[in-house]
Amino acid sequence: MLKTGVVTALGTMSGTSLDGVDAAVVRTDGVDIFGFGPTAYRPYTRAERDTLRRHLGLWPTDDVSAAALVVEDAHIAVMAGFADVNMAGFHGQTLAHDPAGRRTHQCGDGARVAQALGCPVVWDFRSDDVGQGGQGAPLAPFYHFALARWIGADAPVAFLNLGGVGNITWVDPRGTVPEAAGALLAFDTGPANAPINDVMLARLGCEFDEDGALAARGIADQDILADFLAHPYFIRSAPKSLDRDDFADFKGMVAGLRDADAIATLTQAAITGVIKAVALCPSEPTVLLVAGGGRKNRTIMAGLAATLPCDVKPVEAVGLDGDMLEAQAFAYLAVRVARGLPTSAPTTTGICAPICGGRISVTD
Repeated sequence: MLKTGVVTALGTMSGTSLDGVDAAVVRTDGVDIFGFGPTAYRPYTRAERDTLRRHLGLWPTDDVSAAALVVEDAHIAVMAGFADVNMAGFHGQTLAHDPAGRRTHQCGDGARVAQALGCPVVWDFRSDDVGQGGQGAPLAPFYHFALARWIGADAPVAFLNLGGVGNITWVDPRGTVPEAAGALLAFDTGPANAPINDVMLARLGCEFDEDGALAARGIADQDILADFLAHPYFIRSAPKSLDRDDFADFKGMVAGLRDADAIATLTQAAITGVIKAVALCPSEPTVLLVAGGGRKNRTIMAGLAATLPCDVKPVEAVGLDGDMLEAQAFAYLAVRVARGLPTSAPTTTGICAPICGGRISVTD
């Protein structure tokens, strides 16, 4: 099905911020990166986002057909614009995530996407990991290991993705393979953009706090932050992962604050989650490389830079695309799945042993 050597893979990501679909091409053999190709972005319409929000927390046993149609159609629309692709990785849209119950739900049928595109599609990346006792997230760390080598890192670095939920990967590029002991540690840092975006939309009709400008005008409520940090998630050891709405009550906690102070409090919570996460890393990274929409929030970036002992930079500082890292990761992981290589390990999802997760759908 998949030729040997370096292939051209297309990956997609629709994150918990529900903004749209990222798509990106990576040239890889499933181990090393040999180059990057074109990228594209297809935003969800307001109506599509509303449909997805109505289905958050639902499982495949519920009626999620409307959400599935939105996810599949949006992905097919953006993925159809790429030519000369050998295979694709389709993540779908996470609607619910319950690793303690050994279940996770990424909405969208990869078989339908494969038929529409006419190429093999790897999908349902998380279910096998969760079913065997892992967290099922984060899954980008194996790609981060390859990226650390691509940028020429020779000492530990950390990648931080600030989407709806934040996640961090500490990488020692001197490891032999990503699943080797001591090569990686990865886990979710806490809520990031999701509560900020939700409150901005509910109060002001805006999709996000552009540049962190509103947060910069507010004062974070320290009592609410103390309650936030009392959440049991922060005393759990890593690896660990979150559902988008695991901190749903936190949005209610800021209900009595004026707009700027509410957003400042939610923003400081995102910063504090990252600070606590860096403290859990096996050693201090030489640099924290930030991807995802949160890197464009100047208040978040300034807060991290002012507090952390290491350098804090957007991934563009090392020649990477911070909007597309997650999509690229699923292109890379798709090739690993097709070749039977591990996609998660004890230090990335807490699973007992490295596992290759995902389903492959081929065209008729």
